[in-house]
Amino acid sequence: MRLHRKLALWLAIAISAAAFNGAEVKAQTKIRLGKAQAQNFAFVVADVGLAAGIFKQHGIDLEIANFGGDARLVQAISADAIDIAFGGGPTLAFEVKGAPMLAIAALANRPQTIMLVVAKDGPIKTEDDLKGRTVSVSTTGSLTYWLAQELSRSHGWGADGMKIAPLGTTTAQAAALKTHQVDGVVTETSTVLRLVEEGIGRILVRFGERIPQFHVHVVFARKGLIEHDPDVLRNFLSAVLQSVQYMRDHKEETIAVAMRVAEVSRSVATANYEELMPIFNPTGRFDPRALDVLARSFVEMGLLAEKPDMEKLYTEAFLPKN
Repeated sequence: MRLHRKLALWLAIAISAAAFNGAEVKAQTKIRLGKAQAQNFAFVVADVGLAAGIFKQHGIDLEIANFGGDARLVQAISADAIDIAFGGGPTLAFEVKGAPMLAIAALANRPQTIMLVVAKDGPIKTEDDLKGRTVSVSTTGSLTYWLAQELSRSHGWGADGMKIAPLGTTTAQAAALKTHQVDGVVTETSTVLRLVEEGIGRILVRFGERIPQFHVHVVFARKGLIEHDPDVLRNFLSAVLQSVQYMRDHKEETIAVAMRVAEVSRSVATANYEELMPIFNPTGRFDPRALDVLARSFVEMGLLAEKPDMEKLYTEAFLPKN
């Protein structure tokens, strides 16, 4: 009789566990995340959190897709192909133009993730040599596009002192530099450091040293998701911020993921880690000074006729309270 009771007890525990696990699986909400560039170290936070099981802990079944620049990212979110986007700060301007999305967190601050690399054996030795030369960026209206214009303006050449060529993916831009179709490339650090490691490129400009107040990367959410499932957004952002902290606490694990995702060597992934971890925003909250610089960039790029009311372009409602 006692044996039967024990068997019944173990059977009940097994059934309860199975039911709990089943409920846990059902609680997972699929989120389609788009990244403006696959190799960008700041965006690797999603891959790290996915590998560490952090998104799953927060009830998020994460699916990651990569795009060749911010413009294509906006097209994807407008077509309901993705739910959440990791993009550049200037992508906020697309909201004014009607893109059905809203900024929900500031992922990283100073634009240290972006550099200008030139051919090591090319004619560009100093920044002054860039005047009239061709420099590639990802897409028109992207962060890299504005940074190239800002560099030109800083030398008194106006916005078009350099010829800016939108070439899409980092792979296409690197190939253009290797074949001398362009004189320089404004792109993310993984690609830059890889070109340096291969003996092809030389870093000419680190944009993070020039623009201290900025939001280089921002998290956007599709308005439909905001309206219908705000709790999922809260869970997602909690997972993102936890993943950033995990990256700080687990250097080797982060480097291993960065090597795989960006397809770079250990030395490149390590250099990325050491240079870029400080720019992550630990709270996800927006800085009014950085937003003002972004508003100015919209006008300078010709995206908008005048600076918009930035308070209408973002919300902090889904960020953790603490």
